[in-house]
Amino acid sequence: MYTKDGENYFILDAHVALWDARPENQLNVHGKQFIDCFYDYHRNLSPESEVWPYEDYLYQGGDRLIKDLFEDGYVDHAIFQPAYLGEFYKNGFGQTEEASALTKAHPDKLTYNHSFDPRNGEAGLDQLRADAERFDLQGVKLYTAEWHGDSRGYKLSDAWAYRYFELCQELGIKNIHVHKGPTIRPLDRDAFDVSDVDHAATDFTDLNFVVEHCGLPRLEDFCWIATQEPNVYAGLAVAMPFIHTRPRYFAQIIGELIYWLGEDRIFFSSDYALWTPKWLVEQFVDFQIPSDMTEYGQLTVEQKKKILGLNAAKLYDIPVPTELQVPDADETKTGPREPESADLASV
Repeated sequence: MYTKDGENYFILDAHVALWDARPENQLNVHGKQFIDCFYDYHRNLSPESEVWPYEDYLYQGGDRLIKDLFEDGYVDHAIFQPAYLGEFYKNGFGQTEEASALTKAHPDKLTYNHSFDPRNGEAGLDQLRADAERFDLQGVKLYTAEWHGDSRGYKLSDAWAYRYFELCQELGIKNIHVHKGPTIRPLDRDAFDVSDVDHAATDFTDLNFVVEHCGLPRLEDFCWIATQEPNVYAGLAVAMPFIHTRPRYFAQIIGELIYWLGEDRIFFSSDYALWTPKWLVEQFVDFQIPSDMTEYGQLTVEQKKKILGLNAAKLYDIPVPTELQVPDADETKTGPREPESADLASV
């Protein structure tokens, strides 16, 4: 929990990972390219005091995650969103065994989401059944630009992807997190396009599609889709650190999301270990949209509380103390919002 100016904020970090990108786990040059690109994002978008040494960045481990999130970072609960990247790393990039074991040791603090790849066909469906039982899955993280043999990506609208979504319905896996954000070397930018989200969200209305990185740099495309699909949500991973390096750009991002989606479908995410949550939480609570950006309403304490944790807690049925809750917005579920209605402080 974070406390500032007499207000208490329940913090749910909706996108964290444990990874191993050390040289002994790199399968080829692409493994080094990938983690180097991650490190460039980390180094260039973080305050100088928050930049890790490169060697630390290759592998952080569970003990450091617990300290960075729950001891230092104000986080009450966090959700693992792993990326496998088996074409780049010998034992995978996201560390399934370590992350799932950490979740079992701290079930009140961690939720483990797994991943699947529809290009694995029938065998992958069998694996998803086994994984759902083993991990008691509520959600999965999909990486549509991941390489798989000769394939360099897939779409959520592919026939095989639909077979997996149908199985998710059967297994009770409701939350589909999808990386739709900036490209990461050597992955292909076009494989992260958001247009397939519209197709899948329309056909699977009982599944929740959480678009990680809110479609950046395709924010406008994402907003036009999400405003008409009430089961589409925006994850702020990668968007959050712009609060430090380009605050007006961050103001545009959060202002557009609130205008098009409303404050009830936006999730705070540090994207740990790209960034640590402590400074992001502190700066977001203090952040305000500049007064000259008059097309956007001012951010309220209630909106910040929802974004920082209450929205994701609701989606995952994570208990929140009564005194930390706030009412849901009295808004329609689709269609753009009036700018003045986003500024609840003026009501």
